Amino acid sequence: MTQNITTDIAIIGAGPVGMFAVFEAGMLRMTSVLIDALGEAGGQCTALYPEKPIYDIPAHPAIAAGALISQLEEQIAPFAAPRLFGRRVETLSGTPGDFKLTTDKGDTIRAKAVLIAAGAGAFGPNRPPLDGLEAFESSGTVQYYVRRREDLRGKRVVIAGGGDSAVDWALALKDIAARVMVVHRRPKFRAAPETAAQLDAAAAAGEIDMVIPYQLSGLRGDAGQLTGVEVATLSGETRMLQADILLPFFGLSMDLGPIAGWGLDLERSHLRVDAATCQTSTPGIFAIGDVATYPGKLKLILQGFSEAAMACHAIHPIVHPGEALHFEYSTSKGVPG
Repeated sequence: MTQNITTDIAIIGAGPVGMFAVFEAGMLRMTSVLIDALGEAGGQCTALYPEKPIYDIPAHPAIAAGALISQLEEQIAPFAAPRLFGRRVETLSGTPGDFKLTTDKGDTIRAKAVLIAAGAGAFGPNRPPLDGLEAFESSGTVQYYVRRREDLRGKRVVIAGGGDSAVDWALALKDIAARVMVVHRRPKFRAAPETAAQLDAAAAAGEIDMVIPYQLSGLRGDAGQLTGVEVATLSGETRMLQADILLPFFGLSMDLGPIAGWGLDLERSHLRVDAATCQTSTPGIFAIGDVATYPGKLKLILQGFSEAAMACHAIHPIVHPGEALHFEYSTSKGVPG
């Protein structure tokens, strides 16, 4: 059913950063609507890795991505923001104080400001160029996301990649899988120093097998059922790893979709914003989280949370022109009823 909604802020993207923007807007007595192409809140945390532990959320030594989304749901519940899920924003027009957005389902949203929290945009995995890959993908023996760690219990798992996802999942699976093998072309990993150190310690203890310096070169198996992963060095030396599951973590490809055609300044498929306000090159349109870029930007959820607060404070004069905003701490202000 199509909807017509009038609100203060149209938030495009319902990942953790977009969800937190609902809270920040509500604390400043601004209404908002959440719009997302996915069918539920949480973005990549829900769709790709709900059981993946996240280690850099303040006050949580570790929290599963799905649990983080559940906590955010509880936090934003008092503000009762409408949700338009399973919808993609197609058009955006207007000026600060009077924007009009339409979706691919025919919805119309009127908003005084727009906040883009689209994460990686329409995301998909970067797939390794291996012969016969599709058959193994169809059988589920090559997976790009782990929805349930328990599904990998007792399996021989090969993880390929050198970033945070590869390192985090190697650590998360070492006590569940029968064997974890990490394939990377060099000893150094592009991961948080602490988790990289934990990986080294697990490898030294024999809990994880490090297959270095190798890269994927082939898959072995029958009828899509994986039995082995062939790896090779740059000089052509090969090894066969007996495996039940391959997890290639080579990042996500990013597609901004219609957002790329809205006339906003782009830098390598990211929206360039002012670091102090998170406003894009178009007044009244702001961007936060992974989709936004500026000098010194860190792609961390916690930085996205900070950007949500800064953007909402910058939006306040658009929603409430002429009204002074006196900053108050939530501990003394409480959550508006």
